[in-house]
Amino acid sequence: MKNEATMEEAPGATIKPVLVLRASDNVGVVRQTLNAGDVIEVNDRRIEVREALAPGHKIALLPIAEGSPVIKYGEIIADATCDIAPGAWVHTHNTVPDFSGREYEYATRTPATEFFPPEQVPDFMGYLRDNGDVGTRNYIAVIATSNCSSHVVAGIAEQLRHVGPETHGVDGVIAIPHQEGCGHSQGEDTWQLERTMAGMIFHPNVGAVLMVSLGCEVNQISKYLGTTQLGQQAFRKGKLIVGLEMQSSGGTRKTIEAGVRQVEQLIEHCRSMQRTAQPLGKILLGTNCGGSDAFSGISANPAVGYCSDLLVRSGGTSVLAEIPECMGAEHLLTRRAIDEATGRKVIDVVNWYREYLNRFGGKWDDNPSPGNKAGGITNVAEKALGGVAKGGTTALTGVYAYAERIDRKGFVLMNTPGYDPVSLTGIAAGGANMIVFTTGRGSGIGFPVVPVIKIASNSRIAAAMEDNIDINAGGIVEGKETVEEVGRRILDLIRRVASGERTKSELLGHKEFVPWRVGPVL
Repeated sequence: MKNEATMEEAPGATIKPVLVLRASDNVGVVRQTLNAGDVIEVNDRRIEVREALAPGHKIALLPIAEGSPVIKYGEIIADATCDIAPGAWVHTHNTVPDFSGREYEYATRTPATEFFPPEQVPDFMGYLRDNGDVGTRNYIAVIATSNCSSHVVAGIAEQLRHVGPETHGVDGVIAIPHQEGCGHSQGEDTWQLERTMAGMIFHPNVGAVLMVSLGCEVNQISKYLGTTQLGQQAFRKGKLIVGLEMQSSGGTRKTIEAGVRQVEQLIEHCRSMQRTAQPLGKILLGTNCGGSDAFSGISANPAVGYCSDLLVRSGGTSVLAEIPECMGAEHLLTRRAIDEATGRKVIDVVNWYREYLNRFGGKWDDNPSPGNKAGGITNVAEKALGGVAKGGTTALTGVYAYAERIDRKGFVLMNTPGYDPVSLTGIAAGGANMIVFTTGRGSGIGFPVVPVIKIASNSRIAAAMEDNIDINAGGIVEGKETVEEVGRRILDLIRRVASGERTKSELLGHKEFVPWRVGPVL
């Protein structure tokens, strides 16, 4: 399986100072710091470096005339705003984004997936739920319906922070506070929050749930408890759920006390749940990138893509998200859609996001961030071409709304923002029981109930943020490992983490949960 973003260089070859990703590219990616006057050899040509260049940044390999395209990954990423000589730095100062010339094709290059025989698909040790989902963790979740009850759910979890696998037979008691749930218009925002909350309640990594409300908020607890009375336990869709209301429980302190008692009962219910051998196809893998640099699209993202292909071939699911970071590469997704309708849904989502930005005077190239640009990413088209590599090479089988329950196998797309905590929240609410997260500049984000594996695109950040990084993909840039080798390492770690091994973000206690509010505050 050859990934769209894989560089064409054999491991063990002489390490060259510049990476050329495709034969048609007129720019290369600087591997190590270059100084003005340095002479480098690229494709049997000697090029004099015209100015100091940092790792990850682009150098012109050929003359690029004003108005001509800048080509990387074999795709147009920008147009030159002036004549650019070989050896010159190519970045925001001498280019503008180019989104033209992308003719959408639907399901014209749909790949056939070769599935592994069942006897070749490995197992992991997970929690089989009544509905057939499999959890990689077994948490009791204490969920706030709104900001008004978020302090209480945090207080309940704090009093039970000692609960763990060794002492109580469950992975812990996790608070899910947030800033939403009231002041919403009765429309898209309310429905989206309800979908996100339901995704947390019925998440495969959650064994039982305590919901806490204030009592008068828009996001009423009755939406989730049905006719069950407050304080009474009830099974809904196979999940044990109980609710408390602050206004009828005596306020903050008394609700915390009552909540602790309720959770202690939920622990007794959940501690009987045991890990059993489950096929790898039960993994629903969320993929995300944050704090990206130019090496992300060369090392970490393609390695995740190779892992994604292996997982899909094992009968599993891989989720690509962050629609603002697909702009400029969406044509690659439409081509590999399983059918025309699915391909057109990609463009529907892109158009929805374009209209969403227009409401607030935003534009696509507000992304990338200053950190992305410092790491060598010039514009969102370049970022997208590297980012979609996380989705591997298999057919696109579905397109989902934010936090919508993912019910198809294979490679799918979800409409989320590029903002990491909001994106991870949508992916998790869709049912992801594992998440891999690539980073080039560094990121410490995690999630309350889903293990997040951090993958560094370069060895510098892997060393600088050793406490946060689980896998270093920098060996790909250095010519020490292949994309395939790192991809297999990622899949092996996914199996181990799914079976109970803790990620760095879990050990550090990262629990970022941020639902997406689209509309106005009332």
